[in-house]
Amino acid sequence: MDPITAATHADPYPYYSTLRANGGLDFDPHLNIWVASSAEAVCAVLHHPDCHVRPAHEPVPKAIAEGPAGRVFGRLMRMNEGERQRCPRAAIAPRLQDIDPRQVEAPVKARLLRHGAEGVRQAQFSGPVSVVAQLLGFNPTDSHLISELTGDFVACLSPLSQAPQLEVAHRASEQLARLFQERIVARDSQLLNGICQGFEDADPDSRTANLIGLLSQTHEATAGLIGNALLALIRDPALHQVLRDDPTQINSLLAEVQRFDPAVQNTRRFIAAPCEILGAALSQGDAVLVLLAAANRDPQLNPAPDTLLLDRPNRRSFSFGSGRHECPGQALAMDIARASLEAILERTPCLDQLAWHYRPSTNGRIPLFSDRS
Repeated sequence: MDPITAATHADPYPYYSTLRANGGLDFDPHLNIWVASSAEAVCAVLHHPDCHVRPAHEPVPKAIAEGPAGRVFGRLMRMNEGERQRCPRAAIAPRLQDIDPRQVEAPVKARLLRHGAEGVRQAQFSGPVSVVAQLLGFNPTDSHLISELTGDFVACLSPLSQAPQLEVAHRASEQLARLFQERIVARDSQLLNGICQGFEDADPDSRTANLIGLLSQTHEATAGLIGNALLALIRDPALHQVLRDDPTQINSLLAEVQRFDPAVQNTRRFIAAPCEILGAALSQGDAVLVLLAAANRDPQLNPAPDTLLLDRPNRRSFSFGSGRHECPGQALAMDIARASLEAILERTPCLDQLAWHYRPSTNGRIPLFSDRS
């Protein structure tokens, strides 16, 4: 195991503990990358002004730089610094905070999930993006298409994707842009209208790209959160019984799962200027692998970190980031996951009939379910 393959290992957490014991910020000569594993180191890197989200020499991955997906990627607030990060965030973040949880519940409950693993996959992957699309004014039919196209687009974000997947991602980004441009003209959604007002003085292409980015973040993070919550229930039938007796505990389960076994295990930062972090001298051009999941299990951050506690006091987590690039959609993701998990448990009460494996990834921990034969 190494810090990258750990993301989809059956149990990477003892390994993460070993990394923390080595000092929390250490250089891995085999991967040629710094590794931040302690809560202190992860916090320091995420908040350091010289730790950027993309390398200066490659603001867009070479594999997609010349295509439509690359043009979207280059404008995403999550992949930029300075004004190109702050302006889109200022336009989108406040509007996401204003979404009423009941607006999320309605489209989730309106979907008829199939039984078993197929229904779980629906709730994990097509459901969350469909909900956001409907909040942005798309009708249910178009929202389903938006969800499929988003699933195609996110392939461009993975270094494991091959040329055929990247070509599909390019086509999907073009289709998504056209659909959003049509929807922006109509502006018959309170959420979309508010976001557009925040972008009035900005590049229209930046607005469209960051609406696509909102969908792509919803797709990955929410699918993993829902899936890992289900795994927690499969691994601990007593916990499943707790939820049967008191369904309101779903909120507590999701809050703890996003700390205990997060969907996003790591992220990266790139050193824009020579700097010192926790006594380590980092050079311009160095890369840092930021192990969010390892930091969540740091006993300096959370006492008894390897125990899943629904009633954990003062729970702290890096799963949605921290600092200037903290995810603005955390509350929305949690609301979608809660409504989706409720729907799954109603349709698939016998979770022990599900088999699963982790989707290949360098940073995501997203279980894929199938029915046991």
